[in-house]
Amino acid sequence: MDAATTEPSGGEPARPLRLVLVDDHPMFLAGVRGELDPSPEIEICGTAKDVDSAIEVIRETQPDVVLLDVHLPGGNGGGGIEVARAVLGGSTLGNNAGKAPRILALSVSDAAEDVVGVIRSGARGYVTKSISTPELLDAIKRVAAGDAAFSPRLAGFVLDAFGAAGDTHTGEDELDSLSSREREVMRYIARGYTYKEAAQELFISVKTIETHMSSVLRKLQLSNRNELTRWAAERHII
Repeated sequence: MDAATTEPSGGEPARPLRLVLVDDHPMFLAGVRGELDPSPEIEICGTAKDVDSAIEVIRETQPDVVLLDVHLPGGNGGGGIEVARAVLGGSTLGNNAGKAPRILALSVSDAAEDVVGVIRSGARGYVTKSISTPELLDAIKRVAAGDAAFSPRLAGFVLDAFGAAGDTHTGEDELDSLSSREREVMRYIARGYTYKEAAQELFISVKTIETHMSSVLRKLQLSNRNELTRWAAERHII
């Protein structure tokens, strides 16, 4: 368990968990802050309302936990997934920074693709905005300690999506229908990369990414990238 959640030697009180709040709705952001501020276990060290400011605030404050909305403006259009990937990938914290913060997604959305995308990007938990204040405090502390935290209604989906229900189908037959380049593109997009980001990673044009994705969706008989994320997660290939 992290030092932030335990009593240090000598019986001194544990320091509060340092928390950054990220949400693009000012009233909701103010409401969450108003609920959490009175807790002696929490120190809100920063807030942000879009992808770019979130990455900057997290870089500057290096919190223990980031309470992150999934749908955010700015950046390359990847929303909370883009923030999580940037922060947990270490690119924004620098080589001399401490350990990366834990991320707890807090969203009005309980859509499968949102949950899969942000957890695949490294978040430790996902709760919906209907959560009570005591439940939210508990989820923050659990995530800070390295545990997982999910709203009860989402827990079953997460287990199913990540193979805990015993589904061993790997999708090899479907993968055989894709070219090697289509498989590369499929994995990047299924992980939540934008077309622009995938193009940069693969050193090809955005137009080429679009062409490959059209072919991937057609061959796999899927309608959109959200269905692709679910398909790939269920087959353990991302």
